[in-house]
Amino acid sequence: MALYEIETSGHIMIGWADSQDEAERIAQEHYPEDEITRITRRPRDLWVISKRLLGIEGNSEPCDTARDCLARAAGDKLHAIRLYMLDTGSDLHEAQRAIETNMSLGW
Repeated sequence: MALYEIETSGHIMIGWADSQDEAERIAQEHYPEDEITRITRRPRDLWVISKRLLGIEGNSEPCDTARDCLARAAGDKLHAIRLYMLDTGSDLHEAQRAIETNMSLGW
């Protein structure tokens, strides 16, 4: 199996698949309303997100509220940010940071 990066009109997914066709099928199964814009086979067996490039410093713990908002929003970052603002009373900057941090921690 290879690791594929699948970009759609609304999401970027990283997943294991035996072929590019299977990677496309997986994306269509999970997000049938999205249009696939790019599928790339990754050259290595892991996907790395740099916390430093995202501006995350120190030890960050996952936030259950942010993860719940991401789950309710089906992974849609903008919708999750709005839900987080409604649930916590946070401002836009704080909500964006919470959601993006939890996405980078492997939501």
